Amino acid sequence: MKTKLLSLLLLLFIYSCQPASEKKDQWLAPASPTSVGFTADFETQLDSYIAQAINDTIIPGGTFLIAKDGKVVYEKSFGKTNSPIENSNIYRIASMTKAITCVAMMQLVEQGKVDLDAPVYEYIPSFRNQVVLDQFDPSDSSYTTVPVEKPVTVRNLMTHTSGIVYGSFNPGKLMAVYEQFNMNVGFSHPEWSTEEWVDKLAAVPLAHQPGARFSYGLNMDVMGRIIEVVSGEKLDQYYKSHIFDVVGMEDTYFYLPESKFDRLTPVMMKVKGEYKLTDDLGMAAFTDYPKEGPRDIFAGGAGLSSTAMDYAKFIETLVEGGGNLLGNEAMAEMTKNQLPIVINDYENYPKGSDGGFTLGFQLYEDLPTKKSPKSPGTYEWGGYFNTQFFIDPKEQMVFVGMTQISAFQHGDFWDKMYKMIYEGIEEESSLNP
Repeated sequence: MKTKLLSLLLLLFIYSCQPASEKKDQWLAPASPTSVGFTADFETQLDSYIAQAINDTIIPGGTFLIAKDGKVVYEKSFGKTNSPIENSNIYRIASMTKAITCVAMMQLVEQGKVDLDAPVYEYIPSFRNQVVLDQFDPSDSSYTTVPVEKPVTVRNLMTHTSGIVYGSFNPGKLMAVYEQFNMNVGFSHPEWSTEEWVDKLAAVPLAHQPGARFSYGLNMDVMGRIIEVVSGEKLDQYYKSHIFDVVGMEDTYFYLPESKFDRLTPVMMKVKGEYKLTDDLGMAAFTDYPKEGPRDIFAGGAGLSSTAMDYAKFIETLVEGGGNLLGNEAMAEMTKNQLPIVINDYENYPKGSDGGFTLGFQLYEDLPTKKSPKSPGTYEWGGYFNTQFFIDPKEQMVFVGMTQISAFQHGDFWDKMYKMIYEGIEEESSLNP
């Protein structure tokens, strides 16, 4: 027993004496899937599944990464011969930006600079006198409002319970109202600064009273402005200094440097059964925003572009407990179900098949329906251009899936892939008889 203890201490001493660069090289180093408990045929099966999806015109291609126990056990890119994709390709991650914004906000909460339950107007005065949409006349898009019963808080923003929505995702009265304020903004704007944008958004009537229900929207974009106000840094600079440089994300930007334009994956859309470039469909203005910097507007809810490996570095830090990004207490608060705290009538709220919502992530809980193979406690989200990630603390596993598709039509592509991943993990008892 003493010999084993001395050997362990010696190994720990040797590791602690290693140069920082060596330790960094070992983190997320490539390893075989079988070395962390996947079946011998898992890699081949996943390869075949993705290749078949391309052949069947489900997806045009993409990059897929799995890390388990701190090792990258799957990192591959697929594409047709005439449109090859490399692991170094850069993707518009859209709403996967939200996770980064939430971690940035929790850093400020941890430092005592932001109070989760403080009114947003304490940081952005234009939010002081908000109103809620009441009556709407579709004949001329006129409307009436009522005052808020309580102010929107930072926690409301992080849980999408503020009443701030995406006007473009809500055809009808909400879209009509948002259009009156020129608020169908999501990725960038050629003229506005973040401050101007968020101040204009503050004047838009809320879709409902704060805390009445979950309504997905521009909440993290408001949070991005709070981060700027509290930190005194532009959002892109805050991210670089406090997140990207910390975990080694070298290819993540709001606006790409020109030297990396050729690595940006083109966006495609399925038209009459075939994928076509959105540029060829006259949609370049919608998708070219990563190449249009420098600008002074930074969309904390959707503006970033990144690589699969860069994003894996970010979420791997979270699955390992926050690393140099967040402490244990902040991580615990960020990853617990917040809906019972923020929604007025939670008992009657339809929680859905995946359980709840944390401070910025969908949370899978172990409900009787068991509609997901993921472990209870897994938290996740995706992006508009068909990008996905999940973080499974129980399995110490993260997943990043990157494609670039507008209006993706085959949601079960991801469900089948997740099922294959979890079925590929051998039971612990069979690994350690």
